[in-house]
Amino acid sequence: MSADSDFLKFQFNSALASEAPGRIGIACSGGGDSLALLRLAVDYARENGVELHCITVDHGLRSGSDAEAEGVTLICQGLGIPHEIARWTNWDGQGNLQDEARRARYGMIADFAQRLELDLICLGHTSDDQAETVLMQIARSAGVDGLAAMAPKRDHLGVTWLRPLLQTRRKDLRGFLLEIGQEWIDDPSNEDERFDRIKARNILEALAPLGVSTEKLCTLAGNMADARHALNQQVWHFAGDVALVQEGDVLLHRENLMRGHFETRRRLLRHALTWVSASDYGPRQREIMNLFKAIKEERTATLAGCLIAIENDRIRISREFSAVANLQTAPGELWDNRWRLTPNEGDATGVTIRALGEEALQLCPDWRETGLSRASTIASPAAFRGDALLAAPLAGVNNGWNAENACGEKDFFNSLVSH
Repeated sequence: MSADSDFLKFQFNSALASEAPGRIGIACSGGGDSLALLRLAVDYARENGVELHCITVDHGLRSGSDAEAEGVTLICQGLGIPHEIARWTNWDGQGNLQDEARRARYGMIADFAQRLELDLICLGHTSDDQAETVLMQIARSAGVDGLAAMAPKRDHLGVTWLRPLLQTRRKDLRGFLLEIGQEWIDDPSNEDERFDRIKARNILEALAPLGVSTEKLCTLAGNMADARHALNQQVWHFAGDVALVQEGDVLLHRENLMRGHFETRRRLLRHALTWVSASDYGPRQREIMNLFKAIKEERTATLAGCLIAIENDRIRISREFSAVANLQTAPGELWDNRWRLTPNEGDATGVTIRALGEEALQLCPDWRETGLSRASTIASPAAFRGDALLAAPLAGVNNGWNAENACGEKDFFNSLVSH
């Protein structure tokens, strides 16, 4: 193996060394970056006695994607690695396609990781991806958070996500694959300039004569990440005096919140909204400013799929019912990227998990004893067989069912300093 390949292995092993995982998940699409990730992970697992699992998400958005996913299965079989294919079938044609696909992908991979009790999931993002992200964020007039781009490690959806190739160039990964004789798939969408990332990729080449390189953009991202971390450390300390988590809702002490420095309270409020909605992106600054105005005037507001209500001296941030009204999953799967409902025993055939709603709330006479608001309760997950309510654990009707929040109270605070 060449010196370049040895260095790639060293970079990968160094990124994993501090984690000391026993069970690793690899997200692999069959493209060059993720296949190189897989092959490097295989070597690491064999040398360190680590259990490896692989997942491919087939979004089904173009012809041949199913065959590509099956191709990853064959590669994994040859390497002796368990492999699963998760197929996305819930696209309804509404909203931003790439954003919806990304959210679905992370949700399915998180479910895979939690079901197999994996220590972490490795993603194949490279320094080229990092530089492209920074360029796109500059075009959006991003602040510190946007320019910090992707972090090497992040806790999200109850899962630790690691990007061990974030300091590695795409071309070097392909050189490694050529050296070991591993073929990969080139996604035709990587040439489609309808997508901002492809535009950024092509523009980056044109900016080279000005000294705007992948390396310098990654350095910028690193500098901004340091600044973000320092800011978020302040927010973490602030949150200890202001925030409380209750069954997936976030309660903020109104007076203490409004006494904080503007940037500190803005970050905490934005984080609370993002955490409750399990979203990858928070609201824009203008929207946050309008929300602060509503809080000051003690008005109920909605933003980012959340309901923000004033309760005496506290602000309750809960899920907005309309944001989850049409969500359905099977028992044991993540609902709304946060909740997992499972029966202690018995047959769950034909059972769906969906929002409780006003009508079924009437079947939960003790819901007030939970301490949740009415709005929070009707937006909470419940188990139904057809139209019949089986269980609503957050509304006080357990009937042998458990509700687990994949993003618990510790996650709310820890994720303030982990991106």
